[in-house]
Amino acid sequence: MSGEIEVFLDQTPGETRGLIARNGRYTHILIERDGDPAALRLGARSVGRVAEIDAGLRGAFVDLGAGQRGFLPLARTHDLKQGQKIEVQVSAEPREAKAATLRRIGAAEGEPRLLKAGLTVAEALAALAPRVEVQTGAVAIEAVWEAEEEALGRRVVLTGAGLDLAIQRTRALVAVDIDHVGRGAGGKSGGAKAANLLGLAEAARLIRLNRWGGLVAVDLVGAGQEAEPLIKAARAAFGDDPEIVFGPLNRFGVLMLSLPWRSTPLDEVLNAGEGRPTPRTRGIAVARKLRHALLTDTRAPRLFARCAPQEAEFAAPLVEKLGPRAHLRPDPAVPAGRCTIEEG
Repeated sequence: MSGEIEVFLDQTPGETRGLIARNGRYTHILIERDGDPAALRLGARSVGRVAEIDAGLRGAFVDLGAGQRGFLPLARTHDLKQGQKIEVQVSAEPREAKAATLRRIGAAEGEPRLLKAGLTVAEALAALAPRVEVQTGAVAIEAVWEAEEEALGRRVVLTGAGLDLAIQRTRALVAVDIDHVGRGAGGKSGGAKAANLLGLAEAARLIRLNRWGGLVAVDLVGAGQEAEPLIKAARAAFGDDPEIVFGPLNRFGVLMLSLPWRSTPLDEVLNAGEGRPTPRTRGIAVARKLRHALLTDTRAPRLFARCAPQEAEFAAPLVEKLGPRAHLRPDPAVPAGRCTIEEG
């Protein structure tokens, strides 16, 4: 990574988040929630037992212990047998109805168990942005709010640069639509080219921010664009991961590529069906908002978070960890997601 890099770490009770921003634009969101199964986190190593071999799926379901299972892809010919003990590592976290994807390391003995947890959020930040000072406290919470809003908004409009970008994930693929707005730079054709180049960089950033993988279709501006500079720009934007596959630019002006899955998508961590935050997410949000108030108002003897009763139920054990100044006021009149902070 080049350019100015900022790193943020927010350790609110119930959830730790890490953020990386480059030149003022967020590029990574890392999340670890209390109680998340350690054996299913990216990079975790375990002794597993082959519970089932599914020839149709060309893979095996592996018991990792503590009620956790993962899926190990297999070649057409393999030497695995049901009940066999093997050492595995998580190469992709669970998503949708899919189990964590595993990579086989070698033979193992003993009962299924965790050998080594994956990187913590703090460790992952240090690996992604070494020797960069980590910002914490209120500024980190404010960065968390900004980055989440930006990721879930999934639209970028930069009028001065002539870019209007929208991005949406469906069951089949991630669809990216790049449009040229305004005059832009260099006239109509030059403005379209600039919008495409900037749009590819922004699309890669938002996909990375949302923690998405799979098939990506990028609808570029204008037909007949020169393919080579656009594919080169896409490679620069999406990185040099050897598992990324770039397709050609087709005659409709659509560039296709395939990205590896690594982490559970952000919207699946935060939301239930129809994009609504889960009660757990809302409870953590109440604790985070109250913690921000405690950090920015150090004179008030007591601060109360007034919120919906369901949110208060999830937030209560988290608020207790914030100290004697932190309190809750459940109020049925408060709509979900509309927590307010009051002095006692």
